[in-house]
Amino acid sequence: MNLAAATNESLAHTSNVLIYSSMAVYTLAFFAHIAEWVLGSRSKVGRTAAALSGSAAGASSPVVVAQGGSTAVLERPKVVTRSAAGTRDVPDGPGAAGGTFKGDLWGRIAVSLTVVAFAVEAGGVITRALSVQRAPWANMYEFSITFSTVAVGSYLVLLALKKNVRWIGLPLVTTVLLDLGIAVTTLYTDSDQLVPALHSYWLWIHVSTAIICGAVFYLGAVGTVLYLFRDSYENKLAGGGTPGKFASSVMERLPSASSLDKFSYRINAAVFPLWTFTIIAGAIWAGDAWGRYWGWDPKEVWSFITWVAYAAYLHARATAGWKGRKAAYLALVAFGCWLFNYYGVNIFVTGLHSYAGV
Repeated sequence: MNLAAATNESLAHTSNVLIYSSMAVYTLAFFAHIAEWVLGSRSKVGRTAAALSGSAAGASSPVVVAQGGSTAVLERPKVVTRSAAGTRDVPDGPGAAGGTFKGDLWGRIAVSLTVVAFAVEAGGVITRALSVQRAPWANMYEFSITFSTVAVGSYLVLLALKKNVRWIGLPLVTTVLLDLGIAVTTLYTDSDQLVPALHSYWLWIHVSTAIICGAVFYLGAVGTVLYLFRDSYENKLAGGGTPGKFASSVMERLPSASSLDKFSYRINAAVFPLWTFTIIAGAIWAGDAWGRYWGWDPKEVWSFITWVAYAAYLHARATAGWKGRKAAYLALVAFGCWLFNYYGVNIFVTGLHSYAGV
C-alpha cells in the first residue's frame, strides 16, 4: 500500500470515528432537550408562564418571579394573530423551557451540545471528502451525513439570527440521530471514486443545492406538523373543550398556530427558488453527461413531481380559500415526495441516478 492510499484510508477511518462521536454528543443533546421540556413543565414558574400564555391582555409587561432567593424577569409572550379569518388572537407560548430558569438552563446546554455535535459531524463530512478527494455526495451514506449536518447548521443559523426556533431542537436532534443511525448501519459505503457520469463540477453545484433544499424543507415540515397539532389544540379550546394535561403542557409552550403556519410558509417559500435552480442545474448536467437535458429518468420525474407539489402548496397558501390546514396537508405531501425521491427512488427504482451504494 502506497503512502497516498494509506493516508486516504486513515482519513476514512477518522471520518467514521467523527460521525460516531457526533452521534454520542447528539444523544446527550437529546436528553438535555428532554430535561428542558420536563423540568420546564414541573416547576411552579413553568405553570405560571403557561397560565400567562393563555391571556392576551397585558402581554406587553414583564413578570417578576422569585428564583433561588433572587428575582428573575420573564417576558410575557407576544400576542400574534392566527391566519384563519374570524378567529381570536392567541399568544405564543413561553417556549420548551416553560419560561423557567432551570428549564432554560437545560435548553442552553442542549443547544451548546448541538453546536459541538454539529462541529464534530462537519469534521466527519470534511474528512470523508479528503479521503476520496472529491465532493462527499456520491452515495446515500455521504448524502445522509451531509444532509443532517446542513439541517442542524440551518437550525443554528436561525438561532444565531435570534429567531424563536428552539422548539425545533428536540424533533431535529431526534431525526438527526435516526438519519445517522440508518446511515452507519444500512447505507454505509466504503470510500470510493465516482462513477464516470459524476466526474463534473456540477456535482458540487447540483447536489449541494439539493442537500440544502432538503434540509430546509425538513425544517418547514417540522413546523407544519406542529402547526397541525397546535391548531387542533386551539380549536378545541375555542370550542370549550378541555385538553389533557400532557397536551396542554406541550402545546401551551409552542408558538401559536399562526406563528408556526407563517414559519413553515416562509421557510418553504424561501427555498423553493433554490429547488427550481437544482432541477435546472441537474438538467444542464444531464446534457453534459448523457447528451440530453431531460429523459424521464425516475429521479428526474420525482424531482419534478416534488417541484409541482411545492408549487401547488405555495399557490394554495397564497389563496384565501386554501390557507390553514388544507395547505398544511399539501406541504406534507410535497415533503413526502421529496423523501420518496431520496429513499424510494434511490433504493427501489433502477435508473441512471442509481448511486445508492447499498
